[in-house]
Amino acid sequence: MKYKKLTIYLWAIFFLLPVLARAHGVKGKISSGGIVVTAEYDTGEPMSYATVKISAPAAKLTFQSGRTDRNGRFCFFPDMPGEWKVVVDDEMGHRLDVPVSVNEAMELKTNEQTGRSSGSSLSKYKKALMGICIIFGISGVLFLWRGKREKNPSA
Repeated sequence: MKYKKLTIYLWAIFFLLPVLARAHGVKGKISSGGIVVTAEYDTGEPMSYATVKISAPAAKLTFQSGRTDRNGRFCFFPDMPGEWKVVVDDEMGHRLDVPVSVNEAMELKTNEQTGRSSGSSLSKYKKALMGICIIFGISGVLFLWRGKREKNPSA
């Protein structure tokens, strides 16, 4: 009786072990066809590790986000034709907007497209706060100058 139970347990382990060993695996592949965006400053220096946000045509949410590599490059694979929007921001005031036109074959409509640099990446609230700070700074200098003048009337 003892050996019968042991035999059943061994057969169960023997049949279940291969199933547990093959739970699931991982595989990958290399494919071409992505769109590479390269961002650089006017001096030719790459925008290394800058934040990238990609918006799909007529979408409210961001399609993909990430950072450029040390050479200022970022690659993505579009999944629908249309006008895509790529925004590269180095978070120090430099921002690049690149429109990417993708055709039905999921390829660029032209070989190379260039983006334009936005004047400022500050939000309207940051701009308002900066304006208020400038006004208070100028007022402070004027009051300081006026206070010194009243204290010393010969000046």
